[in-house]
Amino acid sequence: MRVLIVDTCYPPFLESHYRVNPALADASYEQQWRALMDTQFGTADAYSHYLRALGHEAEEVVVNCGPLQAAWAREHGLGRRARNLWRGPSSEQIFTAQARAFQPDVVYVQNLSVLPPHVLRSLGARLVVGQIASEPPAAAQLSAFDLILTSFPHFVPRFRESGIASEYLRIGFDPRVLDRLGPCERDLGVVFVGSLGRRQHGTGNEVVDALARAHAIDVWGTGIDDWPADSALRAAYRGEAWGIEMFRLFARAKVVVNRHIDVAGDYANNMRLYEATGVGSLLVTDAKRNLGELFVPGQEVVVYRDADELVDAVAWYLDHPDERTAIAHAGQQRTLAEHGYDRRMAELVTILEAHLGDRAR
Repeated sequence: MRVLIVDTCYPPFLESHYRVNPALADASYEQQWRALMDTQFGTADAYSHYLRALGHEAEEVVVNCGPLQAAWAREHGLGRRARNLWRGPSSEQIFTAQARAFQPDVVYVQNLSVLPPHVLRSLGARLVVGQIASEPPAAAQLSAFDLILTSFPHFVPRFRESGIASEYLRIGFDPRVLDRLGPCERDLGVVFVGSLGRRQHGTGNEVVDALARAHAIDVWGTGIDDWPADSALRAAYRGEAWGIEMFRLFARAKVVVNRHIDVAGDYANNMRLYEATGVGSLLVTDAKRNLGELFVPGQEVVVYRDADELVDAVAWYLDHPDERTAIAHAGQQRTLAEHGYDRRMAELVTILEAHLGDRAR
């Protein structure tokens, strides 16, 4: 198969990436792309890397990275666009040209809202696939997709009932991160990295705030302005952390706290599950009905049901390093054995081949 992965990055991360590397915007497309992937932000190039390892042709494009896309346009004769172009019709034209140059069998979109339906339908791919783990866009936007994959188990029947083919595909961890990190001293106590906003994460972040009132904790993320100046989270806030910097914080932490987005409901599914365990930290996560399918509670991760349980669990495992280390090691072994993107891409190939076969009949 020829698979074109269409991805986006958070605008604050992109702005930080180019601010720290100001000369990068004038570099070639390949140099910019490689530098962006090497940050390990999100899934980086895990999809294309492991799909190619399985014998398929795959490429990633980051459609909302203005300087990167402008470089591609310059190098392919689409005109000299402003290097800080981030979105709009010109971005759609650049992406369309990229897709037609690659001639994919499958267009795999990791942000369902980033491109309008008419652009996705115009590409001539045999299969347009979306992946989602957040609140879905409107039905008109969903109509562009032949198949939607989701790491939310409860979303699969929801999509199918609305007439859209859907399958369950979990997210995972890229073990190449460990090579980039190297040895890290565990010199941090309790760490949380994530969105601190109160709109989509209200319930979960109230629990993190309760922990911050009871324990010393270091917090990184976006959305801190949602919290009052005298809040415990404000006092614990250390700034933003992205990609490999975030992984390094996890690797330095004795305990990594996790909480889920409100739309996850009663199901365990976020990248922090695999990022924290993947680098060998003790993950303390909120209880979910399917968590036992991913990790063994009490043996590979630690589970809490409310703020009081979170506070007690963190205190106990900080005071019991042997038990903490044993669970963290078991969690890492589980992630590396079962939750790596090498395995996930093999699962993805099986799904894509089945749906391509169905469409051929």
